[in-house]
Amino acid sequence: MAARPWRIATAALFSALTLWAWVLVGVTFALRWSSVERPGPPVKELFPYREMRVGVDASYPPFAVATSDDLFGLDIDLGKALAERLKIPVRFINMGSDGLYDSLKADQVDVVISALLVDPSKTGDVRYTFAYYDAGLVLVRDANSPIQTMNDLSGRSLAYEFGSEADIVARKWLRRISAFDTRPYELPEYALEAVRLGQAEAAVTDATSARLYLRAHPEWNANYRYVTDSFYAVAVRVDRGRTWDAVNRALQSLLDDGTLEAIIERWL
Repeated sequence: MAARPWRIATAALFSALTLWAWVLVGVTFALRWSSVERPGPPVKELFPYREMRVGVDASYPPFAVATSDDLFGLDIDLGKALAERLKIPVRFINMGSDGLYDSLKADQVDVVISALLVDPSKTGDVRYTFAYYDAGLVLVRDANSPIQTMNDLSGRSLAYEFGSEADIVARKWLRRISAFDTRPYELPEYALEAVRLGQAEAAVTDATSARLYLRAHPEWNANYRYVTDSFYAVAVRVDRGRTWDAVNRALQSLLDDGTLEAIIERWL
């Protein structure tokens, strides 16, 4: 006897609902599985020597400086903080700046933390983390100055270090906007001093010089704005992808909880 139409329809509906239920279960499981934070690879796979070996050129204060028996500086504190997040001992290997990239290639270090500018020409050999500091040029002026950007310099005066990158940027802006007075000085500190003493209306210097000067003169109500970017990042050998990922994640956690900014504020 042929099945009644309503029974056929009911069976088809039941099958469809069952299928959709299983699809929903599968999707829910996949979403939850992807959201679960699973442990990364063992430390011995990320750092075969069971320590994070950090290459650094300790001749560039305040990022790294060597004393008779120790190393100090922003990059040293950063390396220690990263190692603490990764739960691994850290060892710093001091060397000249010309040997930093070679030390990665020769497996003498696991990472380089040394005020290292991101260099696109090196990306075939190393991986960079996201930037932890911007050492670019900044425009410094009194907090109540009408000068807010480089576009506001027309008819005003600008101090900078003669022959520096700031000098080049000043000359470029002379071709972009109406003329302004240029005040070249021997050092970026002298350019900043000129603004503080009213001998110039603004200065362009590297961010590190500006931060150190403002730190030394807390009575000066001044502020700054970035004009160019020069990013410092941690470098890992290109074939150590999982190590790079672990270091990048640790660096992100330092940024998220304010530890990175606290380290920068401690030295700059």
